Amino acid sequence: MGLGTQMIGWPDEFCVRLASDGFQVVRFDNRDCGRSTHVAGRPPSLMQLLRRRIEPVHYTLGDMAADAAGLLRELDLAPAHVVGASMGGMIAQTLAAEHPELVRSLVSIMSGTGNRWSGQPAFRVYRHLIARAPREREAFIKYMLTVSAAIGSRGLPRNLDHVRDLAGRTFDRGVDAAGTGRQLGAILAAGDRTAQLRSIAVPTRVIHGSDDRMINRSGGRATARAIPGARLLTIEGMGHDLPEGAWSQLVDAIVGHARAAAPEPVVD
Repeated sequence: MGLGTQMIGWPDEFCVRLASDGFQVVRFDNRDCGRSTHVAGRPPSLMQLLRRRIEPVHYTLGDMAADAAGLLRELDLAPAHVVGASMGGMIAQTLAAEHPELVRSLVSIMSGTGNRWSGQPAFRVYRHLIARAPREREAFIKYMLTVSAAIGSRGLPRNLDHVRDLAGRTFDRGVDAAGTGRQLGAILAAGDRTAQLRSIAVPTRVIHGSDDRMINRSGGRATARAIPGARLLTIEGMGHDLPEGAWSQLVDAIVGHARAAAPEPVVD
């Protein structure tokens, strides 16, 4: 999943749809998020984030990809169909580049290349990147509704009850603002990853919303251009979220891509 977002950011019902198509679905909390390992250390300052000069770098996107690689090995599921959203897309891209033997196919959703000239947030979104989330449950839920309204889909149906439920469950599982800052530091420290993306050889599908105000759709286009043979799907009206109105398109794209990458054997 993406920046500061726990594994439950992949909705239960969405995962059930994938499982009903015959796939075993594994979701997990990235480091510094939810119930995963939390790393000690001061997060980047606002000035460091603005200058994109992170010091110290507590860990990298490569380290986070290595976490995913270790999980795949531990569960004995490799090579796997790997799907990542936002920061999770960056981790998935890095996994495919640095651990290609573990990846059967790749789907990168609402993500980018790290190039500063593509995939940048809308100006009005920056305040949400640097804001501190409230420490009281109801205030946190209200804050997440505000963030969702700022970056979420405007052209597709959204379930606000689902947003409230996700915010409450996120709070109950544990929120770490400093951890989110360290994750953001890992993203910025990685810089432009275009050259690395050109080394990806696994079948790749790139998906992006036409109305993404957190990672502009140009980030998806740049990703598709950088990865050899990658195909881009633009979902009209989708922002920086996984709205129910886009689930059918997303599931069909993920399932179709996975099956094309690993077709069923023909039995005489």
